[in-house]
Amino acid sequence: MKPSIAIPLSIVVAGLFIAGAVYLINNPSSGSPAQNQGETPQVRPVDATDHLLGNPGAPVVLIEYSDLECPFCKNFHETMHTLMDEYGPTGQVAWVYRHFPLEALHSKAPKEAEASECVAELGGNDAFWKFIDRVFAVTPSSDGLDLSTLPDIAEYAGVDRAKFSACYASGKYAEKVKAGFDEAVVAGAQGTPHTFIAVAGTYLSLDGAQPYSSMKAAIDAVLGELDKRGTTGGASQ
Repeated sequence: MKPSIAIPLSIVVAGLFIAGAVYLINNPSSGSPAQNQGETPQVRPVDATDHLLGNPGAPVVLIEYSDLECPFCKNFHETMHTLMDEYGPTGQVAWVYRHFPLEALHSKAPKEAEASECVAELGGNDAFWKFIDRVFAVTPSSDGLDLSTLPDIAEYAGVDRAKFSACYASGKYAEKVKAGFDEAVVAGAQGTPHTFIAVAGTYLSLDGAQPYSSMKAAIDAVLGELDKRGTTGGASQ
C-alpha cells in the first residue's frame, strides 16, 4: 500500500477504534460494537490456564488469538511487544496469548502450538513467552519453520531438551490447542491475528494485524474513559 494512502487509512481506522472503545465503556451491557447488531462476543474469561504477559490486574487486557506460522501474526507480534513496552511497566495493559492455528493454511502451526504448551509445562510462563518470541523470530512464516528445530528452540527457552521431546511426542496438548481454535471461532474470529480488548468483562473486537497507531488509539481511549469514571478492570473480569 502506498504511504499516501496508508497514513489516512490508519487515521480512519484509529478513529473507528476510538469510537468503539468509548462505546465499550459507556455501554458495557451491549458488548462489542464490532459485532453485528450489538451481539456480545462469546470470549472465554482469562483464567489460570492462560499465558499472560504483564499485570494480571491490568484494567485493559489484550486477548490475542494467533497462529505461529501466520506472516501477519509475526508482524503483529512485534506491535504487541511495542505496546507492552509502553503500557506494561505501568501495569495498565496485559497481553494474553491464545492459540488459533489455521491448519488449512499452515499445517505446522498446530504442532508448534503444542510445543509451546510443553515449554510452558516444563518452564513456566516466562519460558512460554521466550519460546513464542523465538519461533516468530526465526520462522519465515507460511509453514517455513523446520519442525525438527523445535527442541532447539525449547532449549533456548530454558527447558530440558529430553523432557520437551517426550512431551511433544506424546501429543498431550493437541486438545488444548484445538480448544483454543474452537474458542476463537465461537468468539467471532475469522482470521489471524484476532484481538479482543477486554475491560470490565466486556470486549472490543479487533480483526487483523492492526498498526501500532490504531492499537494505541484504542487503548488510550479505553484508559481515558476508565480514568474519567475511576474504574478499574482486571484480566479475570
